[in-house]
Amino acid sequence: MQNHPVYTDNDPQTEHSTLNLGPTHPATHGVFQNVLEMDGERIVSGVSTIGYIHRAFEKIAEHRPFYQITPLTDRLNYCSSPINNMGWHMTVEKLLGITTPKRVDYMRIIIMELARIADHIVCNSILGVDTGALTGFTYMMQYREAIYEVYEEICGSRLTTNIGRIGGFERNFNDIAFRKIRKVLTDFNYGLKEFESLFNRNRIFVDRTRGVAAVTAEDALSYSWSGPILRATGVDYDVRAMEPYSSYEDFDFEVPVGDNGDVYARFLVRNEEMWQSMRLIEQALVKIEKEPSDIFHADVPAFYLPPKEEVYNNMEALIYHFKIVMGEVETPTAEVYHAVEGANGELGFYLVNDGGRSPYRLHFRRPSFINYQMYAPMSRGMLLSDAIINMSSLNVIAGELDA
Repeated sequence: MQNHPVYTDNDPQTEHSTLNLGPTHPATHGVFQNVLEMDGERIVSGVSTIGYIHRAFEKIAEHRPFYQITPLTDRLNYCSSPINNMGWHMTVEKLLGITTPKRVDYMRIIIMELARIADHIVCNSILGVDTGALTGFTYMMQYREAIYEVYEEICGSRLTTNIGRIGGFERNFNDIAFRKIRKVLTDFNYGLKEFESLFNRNRIFVDRTRGVAAVTAEDALSYSWSGPILRATGVDYDVRAMEPYSSYEDFDFEVPVGDNGDVYARFLVRNEEMWQSMRLIEQALVKIEKEPSDIFHADVPAFYLPPKEEVYNNMEALIYHFKIVMGEVETPTAEVYHAVEGANGELGFYLVNDGGRSPYRLHFRRPSFINYQMYAPMSRGMLLSDAIINMSSLNVIAGELDA
């Protein structure tokens, strides 16, 4: 971590004050609290407090059938909920031994990378707001809106998407969805260039972010950081590249890596990741054209809810529907861990199954929860204004932090 001065109470004329930063403060980006000991405008020490939004997702999931857990994952990182959805589906597919068709993998990559872009748009544009630049935020929201319209076309939802199913998708992508995806790529290619021209070499923004909250690779690894903030320290680790899933091994992309782990490096890494996400989507659109256009889920009738029209008119489909809903389909007794590269880092699902209709135990590895542990120690010696943009650069999402 950056070497900050150590403060003591040796001077009898020094009087420290206590500041509650949060839980209901717009600069905290969620309902979590930091109790800060202040020497004027400088932070002497701090204690982070969470628990204001705890919703017991893991325990609720242990009382739900596997396919009904997807809506819970939406509410982890709600800025990129499709990644949560796909990660959970892949975990169950690993448990059940389901192999998805290539076209399903490519469709998932398109949605997950759109979600990554949407998440990074929010993080980097709000970082601009916290340094006094509102224009980038208002400008970039139109592109997030365009991504939400893609979600809406595919599944009918925008924020908490509940998109996809175990084994694939509930429905195929129509021509309108593909047109909207291609339009997002075309428009955002220009929009991201404009956004970078507003910030990358902006004197005020660079002065406010460069050298602030710098973290070494050793410290980041010791705190189990992952995602863009780890890569900003110079560690070349990305789950998509190191442990490929959903056919990421079929794609050509780069893993952006920073140098000194400060706020500015995190900003640049996320910007470059958006370029790489567009590159992945473009490749996926080409690869999809070579696959059968009518395939959008695996052939696993014992675990994939059949279409309603078949349930109403086909006895076999009705039986499968009943068995899936009532949890009468046998599942293996096993322990499974599956991780995906979430927008904030490694998003993992640890599933212990005893063969029942619901998980025996389920644990979500939420990257925000891991990443946030370092916030109070790394804030020591900072000015309060710098602590705000440091928090912004960590992109801590309250639902993911405090599941």
